Amino acid sequence: MIIRKGNTADLADMKLLFAETITDVCKEDYNNEQIEVWKSGTENEERWLKVIEKQHILIAVSENKMIGFCTLDQGNYIDLLFVHKNYQHQGIAKALYTQIEQEALQQEASILNADVSKTAKPFFEKMGFKVNAEQTVHLKGVDLINYKMSKNLIT
Repeated sequence: MIIRKGNTADLADMKLLFAETITDVCKEDYNNEQIEVWKSGTENEERWLKVIEKQHILIAVSENKMIGFCTLDQGNYIDLLFVHKNYQHQGIAKALYTQIEQEALQQEASILNADVSKTAKPFFEKMGFKVNAEQTVHLKGVDLINYKMSKNLIT
C-alpha cells in the first residue's frame, strides 16, 4: 500500500468508495433509509469539488486501486475518512489518520475535530478522540445519529 496526496482525478473513485463503504460497512449501525440518504451525498457535486479544492486529501492505493481516503479541512477537521469494504481492519484507516494528524500538527493545530458515524466511533476512540456530544443530523427529512469528537494534539 502507498499513501499519496489526492487530486481532481481521484474524485470519481472517492465518491464511489464513499457510497460503497456506507452501503456495506455501516449497515449494522444505520437502517436502509439512513444509508440511502447518507450516500446520496455523492450527488452534491459542489461539496465534492470544495473537498478537492480546499482540503488536504490523502489516498491509500494498493495494486493501482483506491482502497481508502482521508481529508483534512482547515488544518484541524477530519471531514472524510473511508476505507474500502474489502480492506477493513487492515490498518489502512490508522495509516491514513496518522499522516493526517501529522499534517494537522504541521499546520499548528492544537485540537483535531471530527463528526463521526456510529460505525467509525470505536476507531476514533482508539486514536485518542473523546466524544463531546451525540448529535442528530437531519438529511432530506431523515435523522442520523453521529458524534462530535475531538482530540488534543498538544499535551
